[in-house]
Amino acid sequence: MSFAVRIFLIIVTSLLTTPSSSSSSLESFVYVGCTQLKYNPGTPYESNVNSALASLVNSASISNYNNFKISLPGSAPNDVVYGLFQCRGDLSPSDCRRCTADAVSRIGTYCVGTSGGALQLDGCFIKYDNVSFLGAQDKAVVSSKCGPSIGYDSDLLTRRDAVLAYLTGGGHYFRVGGSGRVQGMVQCTQDLSMGECQDCLSEAIQRLKTECGTSTSGDVFLGKCYARYSESGYSSES
Repeated sequence: MSFAVRIFLIIVTSLLTTPSSSSSSLESFVYVGCTQLKYNPGTPYESNVNSALASLVNSASISNYNNFKISLPGSAPNDVVYGLFQCRGDLSPSDCRRCTADAVSRIGTYCVGTSGGALQLDGCFIKYDNVSFLGAQDKAVVSSKCGPSIGYDSDLLTRRDAVLAYLTGGGHYFRVGGSGRVQGMVQCTQDLSMGECQDCLSEAIQRLKTECGTSTSGDVFLGKCYARYSESGYSSES
């Protein structure tokens, strides 16, 4: 059964703001999901979870993406833990590590004793599970939110659509763009092929345009990608 289907907790509290490299913005909470399945304390699986999460933080000091398959000595086949982290493509190594460390700390609070969890902050994403999700497509919607609507504005909509079309231009796991008042951003997890990334982004952008309509901003997060846009000069508070 896929991770998305087994998620029982989804918390959505953030809305897109103009991209920023400030620490407070990077660590703004987007969503968390935890599996229903629990593990017993003191077992090899717990040790593998702890090792996987520590590996995510350590690796974030030198890269903005990595994945792991952790099976410490003494582990049975069903004790294996798969983990992944990815930072926003424009983050410095220090910001990436800081964001990932914060995400690991938070998921330890939200998903206490669960066999799997995923957490997205504005600047980074982490995930772990006992079932391999690496390289698998996941286009389930895990978070979506739209800013206030200002009614029909042909200039805004034309610029938004042009930005989103540019962002799906291909060949990149992370891309930003803008046109006048409108800024946009897309990203896929790098365990996907480029073709799978494009497929995921197309789905996210279609949902974004459909759900947010004439909103001044919006973001849609799928399991393995996201698309966001914002009109500068408008509040993102709803």
